[in-house]
Amino acid sequence: MKRYCFLLFCLCVAFAVSGNNPLRTAPYPQENDDVFLNPAPLLVPPSMRDGELLQFNLSRSKRFNGTDDMLSEPVRWGVFNAHRVLQKGTWYWRFRSVDKDGKKHPWSKVYRFTIGEDVPEFAAPPFDVFRKNLPVEWPRIYCFLEDGMEEARRNVRSHPEFWTMVDDARRALAMDFRTDTVPYKHVFAMSENCDNLHTAWRMLGRDLYIEKMMQNVRCLLPKDPTEQFVENDFNAGELVYLLACTYDVARDRFTAEERKRIETLILHVMRQYCNGRLMGRLENRFYDEHIWQFTVRRLMQGALVLYDKYPEAEEYLEYLYEAWTSRAPASGFNRDGSWHNGANYFSANAVSLMYLPSLLGYVTGVDFLQHPWYRNAGKGIAYTWLPGSLSDGFGDGHEKMNKKPLRIRSAFADFLARETGDPYAEWYSSLNDSYKEEFETRLYRMACGKPRAERAELPDSAPKAVWFRDCGEMVANSDLHDLKRNVSLSFRSSPFGSGNHTHSCQNAFNLHYGGEAVYHAAGHYMKFNDPHNLLSYRNTRAYNTVLVNGIGQPFTPEARGRIVRMMESDRMAYALGDASDAYCGVSDICLWKESFEKYGLEQSPENGFGDNPLTKYRRHILMLYPNIVIVYDELEASEEVRWDWLLHSPVKFDFDNGTFVTERPDKGFRSVGHIWGSVVPRLVQTDKYAASPSDKDAQRGEDFTPQWTMTAAFDSCRKCHVLAVMLVEADGMKAVDVKDEGGSLTLGDWKIEAELDAEKASRLSVRNLSNGSSFSYGEDPSGASVISDTVDGKLSVNKMTDQHILWMGKW
Repeated sequence: MKRYCFLLFCLCVAFAVSGNNPLRTAPYPQENDDVFLNPAPLLVPPSMRDGELLQFNLSRSKRFNGTDDMLSEPVRWGVFNAHRVLQKGTWYWRFRSVDKDGKKHPWSKVYRFTIGEDVPEFAAPPFDVFRKNLPVEWPRIYCFLEDGMEEARRNVRSHPEFWTMVDDARRALAMDFRTDTVPYKHVFAMSENCDNLHTAWRMLGRDLYIEKMMQNVRCLLPKDPTEQFVENDFNAGELVYLLACTYDVARDRFTAEERKRIETLILHVMRQYCNGRLMGRLENRFYDEHIWQFTVRRLMQGALVLYDKYPEAEEYLEYLYEAWTSRAPASGFNRDGSWHNGANYFSANAVSLMYLPSLLGYVTGVDFLQHPWYRNAGKGIAYTWLPGSLSDGFGDGHEKMNKKPLRIRSAFADFLARETGDPYAEWYSSLNDSYKEEFETRLYRMACGKPRAERAELPDSAPKAVWFRDCGEMVANSDLHDLKRNVSLSFRSSPFGSGNHTHSCQNAFNLHYGGEAVYHAAGHYMKFNDPHNLLSYRNTRAYNTVLVNGIGQPFTPEARGRIVRMMESDRMAYALGDASDAYCGVSDICLWKESFEKYGLEQSPENGFGDNPLTKYRRHILMLYPNIVIVYDELEASEEVRWDWLLHSPVKFDFDNGTFVTERPDKGFRSVGHIWGSVVPRLVQTDKYAASPSDKDAQRGEDFTPQWTMTAAFDSCRKCHVLAVMLVEADGMKAVDVKDEGGSLTLGDWKIEAELDAEKASRLSVRNLSNGSSFSYGEDPSGASVISDTVDGKLSVNKMTDQHILWMGKW
């Protein structure tokens, strides 16, 4: 019942997510837009079409008279994929609406974009290739596993998951829904049972499993689902899968009338989604989590069993193929292997991210795992949620602590290890082997015929620190070979902004020791948009970042940040985040406006929202291995303000003249921090939330032990420079005394100099007195940040100025 419980939780916390996502309002790509992948998808928002169909025209020639012009057939959706690598240089495109009767409207204005030399290439084949190679035999849904099925059956009893498979199937056999007068309320449970029964039937071939699948489906056939049921995308997706999977393996056992009834139900759901909610809109949404998590996969499975019987099912299949190959696997604007919507919510997407490249790759003969995102996904999985640790800590569910992170995350790493041999995925899933309990992907592991390394080591070349550039995160670790003593720093400033499962946390950081929180974002994820969530969880005040007159970042993709510099050497890691654009007022997204209204709240300054005079917020963050973190902030506003520098801890702070200490003897460490600024800060702390979590919503064993928030308030200044130094003391790592020597600080062998006079140019210098390694900012004439240190044992001097961070265009 694991997926059933997870989906019910999602229903409780995210009832209106998919229907309240901002739509693109401008075509993409245009002249100043970044191109993430070659070929770039052409996207036309619904507001710019005035006919039922759209036709696209792409050319190297501004007059559209080139020899390699592409003119699409008129389609009902708003996306065009060239399905071939485009020649480097400038391209032109236009579109026009076409009426259902074939009448063509005038062409749009001509748009242009450039394919640069450094744009990664991945071209999915045209739909015609996919369509021509679709399976005509049965079963179809797992056609990519059929070649290994016979051998898997012969050896099934020696498979390490055999008895778990049998036990899960037994539980499914024991459930009987025939006497329930409202059978559709059990669709989630039936769908989970379907997975377990289907796997057991494919492996053992015993009729009792397939007969039980049929029995469950027959409970649904006499009645139509309510419109309210179908409107919920989780309900709709699970229903389509339950019907399609059972039809796939048992269609000849059903009567002709039952087959027709199943087909009618599948088509009913697909019509409602593809015709009404998806076509033209899904491809133009900034976020649409539920649809990408589950529904696209489920609808494609439904279309796969009906495509050669119903032309509309074939059209839906084409649309879903075009949507996936243009906007997946990770929004279409993320190539770095991390998850743009937070590490916790990757798990909701993992099965689709495994299933769809497997299906599409098998049918087309093209390896979809060569997409840049997949090539980096092993590292993304490993670094953003280490085994036995909190995740890197941004977005819904950031507070989850799993000794072995979610089983589906483990299953995805195992999938990558088997399919690609990715060394990070091999290492991760060897430490976190909970994939063996993951039923939804068990058939893959039993039938794929691809072995995995049971024991794997972290690659020798694994960096301590990584930069997920598209997603906007940096993660640095002191020792990945000893996770129980590892000091881990994570930092986020993301061009994806804030929305749905992401939070208003630009330029925020978290610090962990041995996977436990030293300083970590506050709050609990129980309901998606209750007062606690709105005011004390996804709110900027919950994160280790900055408020301006008590005001933070609104819930909108426009509240974006950027990590513009990142460097690493043997002794340090560095990043520079720019959140100057993130403090942009209030959200005008319906979901959030309605959420505030529902609870009688306002997006007011008292609640952390509103206009503010911030003009600059650049945060430099350094980790000096193994246990020192330095933060240097450049803050400016158009008028005098109060700057609130925030830090959150699971335990109370002890203050002493600008020093703050936290003690966690139960976890084996303590932390010592120091803070200075252009003016002397006032240090205060509280264990109260702006809105407390509700006990009645605590359904997952939440620990409501008070969390503590420290505020270092810098009063009445237009500009402010802030320097903070934090040290972790544990297992021989000492929090050395910090000596303030008037203009410089010494911490053991390290000497730090920072310009705290905000009327002077920003400057930060860090130097090791014993080995000569150093960092500087504000000293090089180019404005670069400079690290002089060894890299892999060889002396190196690295400089970096602000890097261009790709952005996914205007919404």
